[in-house]
Amino acid sequence: MYFLAEGIHKQQLKVVAIDENLDLIHQNNVQFDIELPEFRTQGGVHIHADRLTVTSPVLMWVKALDMTLDKMKATGFDFSCVRALSGSGQQHGSVYWKKGACQALRHLDPEKTLHQLLQGQFAVQDSPIWMDSSTSAQCSHLEESVGCAQTLADITGSRAYERFTGNQIAKIHQSKPDVYTETERISLVSSFGASIFLGDYAAVDFSDGSGMNLMDIFSKQWSPPCLQATAPGLEAKLGAPVPSTAVLGDVSSYFVKRYGFPKDCKVVAFTGDNPGSLAGMRLQEGDLAVSLGTSDTVFLWIKEPKPTVEGHIFCNPVDCQAYMALICFKNGSLTRERIRDACAGGTWDAFSRSLRSTPMGNQGNLGIYFDAMEITPPAVGTYRLNKEDQAVEAFTQEEEIRALVEGQFLAKRVHAEKLGYKILPGTRVLATGGASSNVDILQVLSDVFNAPVYTIDVANSACLGCAYRALHGLVSEAGEAFQEAVRNAPEPQLAVNPTPGAEEVYESLLRRYAALEERILGETTP
Repeated sequence: MYFLAEGIHKQQLKVVAIDENLDLIHQNNVQFDIELPEFRTQGGVHIHADRLTVTSPVLMWVKALDMTLDKMKATGFDFSCVRALSGSGQQHGSVYWKKGACQALRHLDPEKTLHQLLQGQFAVQDSPIWMDSSTSAQCSHLEESVGCAQTLADITGSRAYERFTGNQIAKIHQSKPDVYTETERISLVSSFGASIFLGDYAAVDFSDGSGMNLMDIFSKQWSPPCLQATAPGLEAKLGAPVPSTAVLGDVSSYFVKRYGFPKDCKVVAFTGDNPGSLAGMRLQEGDLAVSLGTSDTVFLWIKEPKPTVEGHIFCNPVDCQAYMALICFKNGSLTRERIRDACAGGTWDAFSRSLRSTPMGNQGNLGIYFDAMEITPPAVGTYRLNKEDQAVEAFTQEEEIRALVEGQFLAKRVHAEKLGYKILPGTRVLATGGASSNVDILQVLSDVFNAPVYTIDVANSACLGCAYRALHGLVSEAGEAFQEAVRNAPEPQLAVNPTPGAEEVYESLLRRYAALEERILGETTP
């Protein structure tokens, strides 16, 4: 018994399969630039002349699915064992099906490739994706239409963002009204993938639907004022959203006849890549995951969300009564590397020694290091305060290193708690990304959050999470929790526990850090 997941990512289409023991038994992929050169993408995308508009060819994704399934067939993969499938798609991207495309999906000829069959079924050939930043005017209009940025966040979980789907739809309606009129259905990249496997238009799931600036995340329905501000007749083109755990139906007969899928193989709602990663990391209530990369990203499991104009709140992909939050911090590893080079002779060993040689709390010295314009919060510059909250020009090299690392993690906790995150007795911090291999950095993370830090392999997290979701979809209607369904999955590895006394040290520093950020914003906001 197998469970399959497809992932449509920026640079590749990937498929993974697990067995009933949750062991990974197969993975395959198609790299867009290398294996589909006829689409002339760079990094899987087309960057337009204005440098703001970024799209991907929808037929490239279709052809990549053909190729991936053919590769699997050539290796002898037994599709007849697939009990259920799901998938993920890069968040916020949108696909525009032409009038009549639903009939084409329902009558796919198994003697032909999907690429042949779906030619001419899309009103927009190049799909807007998450890298697009060409919709500033539409974002302003949406926020003004509902009142302000905070009001929009209160409804949809986020203020207006250029990459979010609703603003992309508004741009297409305004700039290409004929194309919008010709569009029968608008899918997210995730529900587009589900539609192909289902042989019918697949519903948008609650979790990925939360990244559109269109869905009320509390009622889990499309928001009338947001729809009205975006484009006419939009609700009919979107269809009703469904729970992320929903079984949408049986797989299309096309896949039964062409590849040997069983007739009763279930298609579970597809979701976005970020929600898929939350499932892949198997976060639980009270947990958070911190990805320490070029940008640092924090994933949170939240019960009682408090939307703000920073960060995003989405419906939880594995528990319809819960939420997840996503916060991005632009100044991540590049800033850590700059301080390493300036204060530790360019070596991580010396950087770590400095962290070990300085006390928790850095003797009251506090720093904020925004080399580039930060996202959370929107500010730039370097700020240092001594224990009397007086601005200072410099710290010692050891103090500078600890001030940087503590400041980065204090920021993550401050902004997580603003969104409604609460540290619970069983809270775990899951660390991923390049810096998660440095145990001394992880020790600071553990101390600031006063929680144990675990490391986890997330090489296939979004895809693997959706394979887990495919399995869970079969049992969720009977009330089985996601954690119970995936209890046999590999456990994360404990890296460090918090140092005794950490909570007392960082309680006052958290308040001071939040106040310093507020002061910086007050000084930089016109």
